[in-house]
Amino acid sequence: MAGKPAAKAPVAIPQLAWDRIRPAPVLLVSGTEDFLAERAIRMLRDTLRAEDPSLEVSDLLADDYSPGELITLASPSLFAEPRMIRVTGVEKCTDAFITETLRYLESPADDTYLVLRHAGGVRGKKLLDALRGGLGGGIEIVCTELKKDAEKYDFAAAEFAAENRRVTGGALRALTAAFSDDLAELAAACQQLLQDSAEEITEATVEKYYSGRVETNAFRVADTAIAGRHGEALILLRHALASGADPVPIVAAFASKLRTMAKIFGNRGSAGQLAQQFGLAPWQVDRARRDLQGWDESGLGRSIELLAETDAAVKGGGRDPVFAIERMIGVISVRGN
Repeated sequence: MAGKPAAKAPVAIPQLAWDRIRPAPVLLVSGTEDFLAERAIRMLRDTLRAEDPSLEVSDLLADDYSPGELITLASPSLFAEPRMIRVTGVEKCTDAFITETLRYLESPADDTYLVLRHAGGVRGKKLLDALRGGLGGGIEIVCTELKKDAEKYDFAAAEFAAENRRVTGGALRALTAAFSDDLAELAAACQQLLQDSAEEITEATVEKYYSGRVETNAFRVADTAIAGRHGEALILLRHALASGADPVPIVAAFASKLRTMAKIFGNRGSAGQLAQQFGLAPWQVDRARRDLQGWDESGLGRSIELLAETDAAVKGGGRDPVFAIERMIGVISVRGN
């Protein structure tokens, strides 16, 4: 007879949505939606810095943790500035990190805000249970993936409402349909449209910027090929071309993705650190890391070389631009090997 599933540990701390984040001695930022987590942590930093511009921000990698790092960062400084300690990779943390963080939670430092980013999984369960049980007097910010179209529609609507901009339902539907695969790209599209001087954002405004989903189709083709889904990528390519997409922006979408992957390949550090180093947004770093799963250096190099050849072909250097793109998709779908 099968045993009963283990009961979940009771939750004794507030669990808030990403856009309700507020200061607390300890903040557990949980969930699989990295973009919302990054935004919530950034909102917290901005709030704390507005309260005290001398805020000292530090970063820790929980999966590469050295004993004593947390206590060192949380120790009072000479000028007693408030401190924000951002910890990433808690879902892959070391045993030393669990032990020392549990000890820290027994008596959190004054004027210190410890932010723990846990993207899911069972690693660190002892620490999560202690946090959720109330140790440290913290809160949890839940950043679950927005899977339903209605959720993405509401997210886009909130982006415009936050800036007091009028937007039609048709424009929101067009946006969420075009950018349904990536929340970060949906947010970026909303921010671009917010720069438009029109009194109201309409479907025509969306069409003006995104040309009937041409750009979106291009990125969907690139994302699918990079993920190794060759047949699906070819179908998307033919649909994009039939919808009026030009081969040049399709190749440009591949170039944008592969360039970012090349920058991130082999580099360690938090998304914030690498974003600052390479002039990217943190979500772009996280997306590139996901895209790089299964790739190696030689395959990435071969794909970039073929990309350059394809770019030349679609700009007049070849007799059949579509064949050149299909060949590139074939190579990239097997990760350059």
